Amino acid sequence: MHRAARDSASGAGGATPDEPTGHRRGPEAELGDLVESTVPELIAAETEGALPPDPGDRTPSGHRRGLVLGVRIAVSVGMLAVLYWQMPEFEWSALAPRWSSRTAGLLVAALALTLLALVLSALRWHQVLRALGLRSHLRRLVPLSFAGQFVSNVLPTTVGGDVLRVSRLSKENGDPTGTFASVVLERLTGWLVLPLITLFGLAVNPGLRDLGRATVLAVVTAVVTLVALVVVLVLADSPRVGGRFATSEGWTRFVAAVHTGVTQLRHRPLSAAAVLAVGVVYQVVLCLAALMAAAALGIGDMGLTPLLAFLPAVLIAQVLPIGIAGLGIREAAFVVFLTPLGVPAEQAVALGLMLYLLNLAVGLAGVPTFAVGGRTATAAP
Repeated sequence: MHRAARDSASGAGGATPDEPTGHRRGPEAELGDLVESTVPELIAAETEGALPPDPGDRTPSGHRRGLVLGVRIAVSVGMLAVLYWQMPEFEWSALAPRWSSRTAGLLVAALALTLLALVLSALRWHQVLRALGLRSHLRRLVPLSFAGQFVSNVLPTTVGGDVLRVSRLSKENGDPTGTFASVVLERLTGWLVLPLITLFGLAVNPGLRDLGRATVLAVVTAVVTLVALVVVLVLADSPRVGGRFATSEGWTRFVAAVHTGVTQLRHRPLSAAAVLAVGVVYQVVLCLAALMAAAALGIGDMGLTPLLAFLPAVLIAQVLPIGIAGLGIREAAFVVFLTPLGVPAEQAVALGLMLYLLNLAVGLAGVPTFAVGGRTATAAP
């Protein structure tokens, strides 16, 4: 039997006989629940007071989760192995920077910019919450964003960090549907910015338009992503599609909350513009962090515009749920995009791994928030 079923049968709020109502389980158990957690499971947890299914279950669902996890690990390892075998003169020394005071300074700058980017992502979330009429404090959203980053980079999960943010904030503000909509819209507006930055980078640097496969892949990724996001936003805003769930009482009320949020943003153009503006600054800061990391690795005068053109496509590719934290996919994408610029394949792989390590280091800053927040829950108003 799934843990969700056991908790639902035990009473309101999902409390078990040995788990008093108003308290949450320890962070170790919560980490287990977030492995391979999905948005539907989050919705079920919030509407029924249940927890996501236990990843240790021996039911068919538990076995399926284990199989998916194994496949994703194999994909990441396989992608890295293919990259290695495709580079017969691979030099392991190229993966690590040549240490000097300049290298240390560049890595510190890259880490600081990555930290700043995560703060900006919390600010973007704050702007969305304000547009939806939900009270929030940036000093609370920043730690939650760091805790979500920790989950996303440590666990083999696609949306576990977002699940954590929605679950914890909704227990504080008492509005799970609105909080769910805020995280969805924050993600959608963030993705809306990515293809625009790619097209801007290609527009301001004509030399990037003649790189063959790299240019074509960047343009196709940008256009497909932009069209897909516009379609999603139009459908969500449509009274006939997103609005049809406005009177729902079950889990579909979360869909209605997204519809309401899109409509509110459309009627508040200044708020929507503020969200997009913060999103642009956030992505530019990430590009600057990547530029610092590239310089630390000895990648020569690449400049910022190639990263503006190609890093968004890398970020889009690495969130595909076919690997672990984008490992292998991100590095392969950098090889495709940077080698036409004269960057050695080993250094392109090293840049991908360096960015992963930077994100992992920033995610570790969220450990205290995750651990403390996992033990007690603030009573919802």
